[in-house]
Amino acid sequence: MIFRGCHNRNLTMHSFLLASSMLRQKFPTLESFLWRVSRRASHLARQQYDVIVVGGGHAGTEAAAAASRVGAQTLLVTQKVHTIGALSCNPSLGGVGKGHLVKEVDALDGVCGRAGDWAGIHFSILNRRKGPAVWGPRAQLDRQRYRQFIQSELLSTPRLTVLEGSVEELLVTESNPEEPGCHRVTGIRLAGASLPISAHSVVLTTGTFLSGSLFMGQNTSPGGRIGDAPSSAGMSHTLRERLGLKMGRLRTGTPPRIVKASVDFDQATLHPPDSQPSPFSFLNSHTHCKAEEQLPCYLTYTTPGVDKVVKESLHLNCHIQQDTKGPRYCPSIESRVLRFPGRQHQVWLEPEGLTSDLVYPQGLSMTMPPDMQLQLIREIPALHTAEIHTPGYGVQYDFVCPTQLSPALQVKSTQGLFLAGQINGTTGYEEAAAQGLWAGVNAARAALCMPTMALSRTESYIGVLIDDLVTRGVTEPYRMFTSRAEFRTSLRPDNADLRLTLKGFAEVGCVSSRRYQQTVRVRDRLQDALAALRDVSLSATTWRHKLPGVHISEMKAANPTGLEMLQYNDATFEMLVSVFPERLSPYTEFSQRLKIEAVYRPHCVLQQKEIERIQKEESMSLPQDLDYLSLPVSLSQEVREILDRVRPSTLGAATRLQGVTPAAIVHLFNYVLHSGKKEKSTHRS
Repeated sequence: MIFRGCHNRNLTMHSFLLASSMLRQKFPTLESFLWRVSRRASHLARQQYDVIVVGGGHAGTEAAAAASRVGAQTLLVTQKVHTIGALSCNPSLGGVGKGHLVKEVDALDGVCGRAGDWAGIHFSILNRRKGPAVWGPRAQLDRQRYRQFIQSELLSTPRLTVLEGSVEELLVTESNPEEPGCHRVTGIRLAGASLPISAHSVVLTTGTFLSGSLFMGQNTSPGGRIGDAPSSAGMSHTLRERLGLKMGRLRTGTPPRIVKASVDFDQATLHPPDSQPSPFSFLNSHTHCKAEEQLPCYLTYTTPGVDKVVKESLHLNCHIQQDTKGPRYCPSIESRVLRFPGRQHQVWLEPEGLTSDLVYPQGLSMTMPPDMQLQLIREIPALHTAEIHTPGYGVQYDFVCPTQLSPALQVKSTQGLFLAGQINGTTGYEEAAAQGLWAGVNAARAALCMPTMALSRTESYIGVLIDDLVTRGVTEPYRMFTSRAEFRTSLRPDNADLRLTLKGFAEVGCVSSRRYQQTVRVRDRLQDALAALRDVSLSATTWRHKLPGVHISEMKAANPTGLEMLQYNDATFEMLVSVFPERLSPYTEFSQRLKIEAVYRPHCVLQQKEIERIQKEESMSLPQDLDYLSLPVSLSQEVREILDRVRPSTLGAATRLQGVTPAAIVHLFNYVLHSGKKEKSTHRS
């Protein structure tokens, strides 16, 4: 069952019409088309692709779209076409740290930011009391709108084919002796299919479906999401036994969905959205949902009665008794009560859609029996008469230890195999989308005989995320926070386009010319505006007269420029425009960006010097054939074993390995530098 994105002229035209109809809010056309596709199509017109992406979640959709944008003929395989882009847990996008990832995925022409702008129903900027560098753009989403946008986007993407089916196993052959690796993945075999499907690169984005198990009370059943089967057991077997990958087991969970009409919102605290919604995408000047149409969220708290129910139901809760690692940053209510007894815990009551009759109780993930779940939620004042529509449940699943990956998200020991999302030990839609995009980019580049690429942690949060995974690994589901980045003042949500879009177009090849041209225009206009701010100056006395509301220091330089004045907290670009209307008014569309740029400029100048120093050192490549166990340098046995196990690709990656000392880095640096010079000298002679 298949939709062919570009190989059939009639279906391509139908895709175009679908994309157009989306803009006219005629999504029922899409759903009926999906039904017709799954009913009528019965075979593949081709059995060879450049890239195959397995899984239609956030990682898979971004991977498939990115590979197609790079120029690869791409196949996306998913168990159910109609669940592509489904929000399995919380219908939200972004947040602190996570919002940075969404902005960066969008800057690289990804899909999720634009989908969030279309489907958002409650927009807010978290961390507003702190500096703009750590603001967290976030939106509550309409589940149905988000899924429909993603599906419409993928089904109208050139070079992308979508196939409904279950992958039974990976095709594995001997490796190419001219490249690193012990094996090579050459394609997939579908359950019930007679012929395999070949590809130069395969991207696995299995989410929680890899040997997934669902838990509710003492009942366990196979699955990665309620209503969906897990991935084939052959997949885990291939990864573990055939490819020899080190794997582990993680767990997560989801709360019960509550009938909105049964909630007593008067007993909760109202939290309205921002009066002016802030779009995720740099292509959008406004969101699809108008400001006045947004829905509120509500905040309530647990009570001692919740603790009592948790403790009384522990013997009936096999999921919480397991020793598999659960999420520290989004734990179940059972874990919270056991870890912090007697403490009140926040519960956010969030809408699931503009027309949905359900509420998502964020903070109440649970896996106890359904009757105990109802008893627990009714211990919360706002939910004292609540009715459960769907019980909460837990999920346990396999993941691959990510230190076995390169910074391109390719398995080091296996040519042609890339991994992204929860299979790498992460949690969250945003982390999955970021990995998916980068894995898709590199899978396509490898398939098209181009070198794979890495993103530095000095230039993006995506780089921080991937570097953390491949150098440090995980012991629990990884979640992005701004505190994980060393260069927060430079890696801001507002400048993700300037940091990544130009590179994405010129070097990576995943950005459209339309987005590139818009970013060039923004860059040039911002440069002109900053030059204009530097050109205007007045004496400090005159500035005080012109801007009486700004508390200008008595020690200020004789003639501060407009850029220096904008660094004051209570000064705005609009104030400066009132003083120099002719010179500054052409740039009012960038007023917020200019304010942020001015505030952070002094910090960024100093930080840039540090970045350049680190980039110079950390970009030094470490030969992949280094025998760390017998290297003729002063390294402890512990350091040798760590380096041998992880095999970092650069010196910078080695510096971040837990247990590798600064002294060891110096010895390693000198050895590689010396051996490199010696090798060059030998070649010359």
